[in-house]
Amino acid sequence: MVAAGAALADEVGFARLTMGLLAERLGVRTPSLYKHVSGQDDLNRRIAALAVSEAADAVGGAVQGYAGRDALGAAARAFRAFVVDHPGRYAATIGVEPTGPDDPMAVASLRLLGAFRAVLRGYAIAEPDVDHALRMLRSLCHGFATLQAGGGFQWSADIDESFEWLIAFADRGLRAV
Repeated sequence: MVAAGAALADEVGFARLTMGLLAERLGVRTPSLYKHVSGQDDLNRRIAALAVSEAADAVGGAVQGYAGRDALGAAARAFRAFVVDHPGRYAATIGVEPTGPDDPMAVASLRLLGAFRAVLRGYAIAEPDVDHALRMLRSLCHGFATLQAGGGFQWSADIDESFEWLIAFADRGLRAV
């Protein structure tokens, strides 16, 4: 049911996802959904955890066997592809705070951060600066991908070329730290 909700969020937009719409999609009555989730907030949190877990799988798998700029590029491309392909479920992740260390959102978030930390091991980043570097990477990747997913690049320059430029820019910055 959560996967169906995530797919529906990708289709109609996370802001438009409701229990009623999901029930209609599944061919059941809305009260039947309460056997699986406690309500809209629970469904949203589960979609968010699923999305972060899927993003962690994509990024973690992409960086395997790479280091430095190659790992950075692989991670950034995988993250961007995930967001562009799954804009609704990714939107569910924004602003969700884990309720504790065992929360599926916390577990998945640590996996995703671990994949990006692996990228940073290819650079001479001092330990006190790792959090800053992670935030920079998240901001670059998140910003570009969400703008693209939302149709925010309406001018003539090739989007893929712009993204490769972003990767090269981030690589130069990480090497300069």
